[in-house]
Amino acid sequence: MGCSSCSTVKDGQPRGCKNNGTCGTDGCNKLTVFDWLSNMSLPSGEKPFDCVEVRFKNSRKEFFRNTENLSLSIGDIVATQAQAGHDVGMVTLVGELVRVQMKRKKVDFKDESLPKIYRKASQNDIDKWQKCRDREEEIKKRAREIAIILKLQMKISDVEFQGDGSKATFYYTAEERVDFRQLIKDMAKAFGIRIEMRQIGYRQEAQRLGGIGSCGRELCCSTWLTDFRSVSTSAARYQQLSLNPQKLAGQCGKLKCCLNYELDMYLEVLKDFPSQDTKLLTEKGVAFCQKTDIFKEKLWFSYKEDPSNWHVLTKDQVLEILEKNKKKEKVASLEEYTVDNFVKEEKVFENVVGQDSLTRFDRPKRSKSRKRNRNRSKSRNGNANSRSQNGQKSQNNQKNQGGQNNKKRRNPRKKRQKNG
Repeated sequence: MGCSSCSTVKDGQPRGCKNNGTCGTDGCNKLTVFDWLSNMSLPSGEKPFDCVEVRFKNSRKEFFRNTENLSLSIGDIVATQAQAGHDVGMVTLVGELVRVQMKRKKVDFKDESLPKIYRKASQNDIDKWQKCRDREEEIKKRAREIAIILKLQMKISDVEFQGDGSKATFYYTAEERVDFRQLIKDMAKAFGIRIEMRQIGYRQEAQRLGGIGSCGRELCCSTWLTDFRSVSTSAARYQQLSLNPQKLAGQCGKLKCCLNYELDMYLEVLKDFPSQDTKLLTEKGVAFCQKTDIFKEKLWFSYKEDPSNWHVLTKDQVLEILEKNKKKEKVASLEEYTVDNFVKEEKVFENVVGQDSLTRFDRPKRSKSRKRNRNRSKSRNGNANSRSQNGQKSQNNQKNQGGQNNKKRRNPRKKRQKNG
């Protein structure tokens, strides 16, 4: 992985931002550690701590003893001791913070059997290590094909080569016990290296592979989370989340680790909060709790005979009613308290012009049927207008003809009157 400020080489691999794994975006390495004591010098006469933390592929970190007193800093690539041969890793922490990390992970720094650091990796070691890393994807694909041919119920999720290329560790997940003796023989023949199989859990698999969660950010287990705590469905109940496995489960198929982040705050608030099973005794009947709102400190109750009608009560009112019930006193009804809780909401903003509408600039699409109807109505109106115009012309013509006839008729009468 590379952060946005990293450049790339020819094959698309990130070159690195030269900040030794402590850049601000924290995207160069997984589970990086910030050395906040790096700018402080040791007191006079004090020797630096002789143990170093080294990170290998993904999340695997181990502690090694610096017996050669090498001047190491964060980001140096070193050759370390292995069971057979040597391994190559990157230094992630030096100095007194390594002692703190060893105490935290319960590793005895006085143990003489700790593996050693041989030397700083030479260019030959780095080239050989890089060639082995480039073969990992091809070998993982081939190993999956062999497992499918043998019909083994397992999933090979990742492969890690040793620095000298003499051994490869295959990480796999399986629901049941798997007999992979034949698989090891076939892979040893195909690859010509020593094989080690290591089973991991589904959360460890997600940690090694990484990904984007439903929140839109990188998985916590692959970026900063170092330990896995057990997560139960009670954490979702306390936070009043819907018990939907599709929403509560992460990419690993288990409950999300983030369900534990705010659990302590919810438990602290719920100490002074009435439980979900509280019953209120009133003269009108027994009321049961239907819903609670921890943030607004409100509870909704309904009578046993009328469960559809809910009444809102505050936390203090519920505690007051419970105190009266302990003294064997009944409240008249819940309506007395709900009237006090009614607050008229004042309108802060009124939509006069329609400026809060997001679709005010969108023109609705006119359907073809409306266009046809409009065209038909226009044609009908045009025909009607033409007809009316023709009718008016004909009427005018008739009137003109009638007027002329009348004139012709009137003229002889006038002549007769004159003659008479």
